[in-house]
Amino acid sequence: MAGFKIPDIKYTKLFINGDFVDAASGKEFETRDPRTGGVIANIAEADKEDVDLAVKAAREAFDHGPWPRMSGYERGRILYKFADLIEQHIEELAALDGIDAGKLFEFGKAVDIPGSVRMLRYYASLADKIHGETLKMTGEYQGYTLKEPIGVVGVIIPWNFPSTMFFLKVSPALAAGCTVVIKPAEQTPLSALFYASLAKEAGIPDGALNVVPGFGPTAGAALSSHMDVDNISFTGSGETGRAIMEAAAKSNLKTVSLELGGKSPLIIFDDANLDMAAGLASAAVFFNKGEICVAGSRVYVQEGIYDEFVKKLITVAENWVVGDPFDPKVNMGPQIDKVQFERVLKYIEYGKRDGATLLTGGKPCSDNGYYLEPTIFADVKEDMKIAQDEIFGPVMSLMKFKTIEEAIERANCTKYGLAAGILTNDINTANRVSRSVRAGTIWVNCYFAFDADAPFGGYKMSGFGRDQGMDALQKYLQVKSVITPLYNSPWL
Repeated sequence: MAGFKIPDIKYTKLFINGDFVDAASGKEFETRDPRTGGVIANIAEADKEDVDLAVKAAREAFDHGPWPRMSGYERGRILYKFADLIEQHIEELAALDGIDAGKLFEFGKAVDIPGSVRMLRYYASLADKIHGETLKMTGEYQGYTLKEPIGVVGVIIPWNFPSTMFFLKVSPALAAGCTVVIKPAEQTPLSALFYASLAKEAGIPDGALNVVPGFGPTAGAALSSHMDVDNISFTGSGETGRAIMEAAAKSNLKTVSLELGGKSPLIIFDDANLDMAAGLASAAVFFNKGEICVAGSRVYVQEGIYDEFVKKLITVAENWVVGDPFDPKVNMGPQIDKVQFERVLKYIEYGKRDGATLLTGGKPCSDNGYYLEPTIFADVKEDMKIAQDEIFGPVMSLMKFKTIEEAIERANCTKYGLAAGILTNDINTANRVSRSVRAGTIWVNCYFAFDADAPFGGYKMSGFGRDQGMDALQKYLQVKSVITPLYNSPWL
């Protein structure tokens, strides 16, 4: 966007034990602007030695520091202050995610960063509400449970929602009293390092939050296999998720939660509002350039409305504006980097090769940067790669169905189970399908309706464990039973 000034890049070093430091090796890596492919900044590259230092700081902060020993009220007050500081920097943080991830600047200001603030405040409000239960013992005993923080939490997050993912993981872990080492994606480290500076300013003690940008095979692997890490929370690919589980099993059997993407169905019944359906179907897969784990990339349309729906859908897609994410008129920015850009193009070629009909899009739309046209394939079969693989780009597979039974069967014809959408005005249809589709989130007559209070996670190969809601808080807590004899117990 003409006249837009890229914000100054203030933080490029690792954040360990309350300080910004160079990598032990002195190595750096480039973070690039997907609008142009140009270098934004050189970032300190964490390796095993740096992860060891960060985990040591987090271990010391957990075992001997104030954070786990504070009252929940005190932790909550600091997290509220952290949220207030983020709110004071919304525009700068949205700009950092814009240049680092190609995300829409106006959307970041209105949704991503304010949503991160709400997430943090949600868990700040729960920090003093963590409690156990009184047990009804069968013998002459009194029993109760304690909920205690699990320890040092390792967090590994992807690049598609840098701010949202940061707080999806960090907020409940900190509220529970855990200490954290987080590895942001190597493509998008800028906002995570900025958040580290604000956390220190808010009063989060040294060592309680550490940020180590680096690469999966080095920094990520070191974190996953570390003997002093008690829990790993990961969002990303299935391949990496398996490697993390294996590393956890081979090290100290740390607990693991995984969100591993999806291939979500959007089922449109013949009583749906066609204009709403065309707009929602487009948004469900083209939003955030298709770089979203719950993208409704498999669209099933009942045969009675199929032809009319297709006409409306093509019109919406062809009016979807692709361009600089800092332009408020733009609907979709560039893919994250050259690797992802070329991956999406490869899948478009797979679609053509396998016999799907390209209705619109399918090509790069700029000589500069990683911009792609919104792409729609019709006549897609369930065994095609574009119908089965998570593309993570703006590519829709459009299919026709006759009956509810067929829609349910085909919606479940995937190894994933993260989310699904249902468009219908019949409550019986909505209830039947929502109970039958095997996915962690079902949206009826809406899509992308996230909330801090709504648990989020997957079935099948979309992983296990839940982010958001009370469920997320529980995964960062241990349950301890305490049992004492009563006055007439045989032990006394």
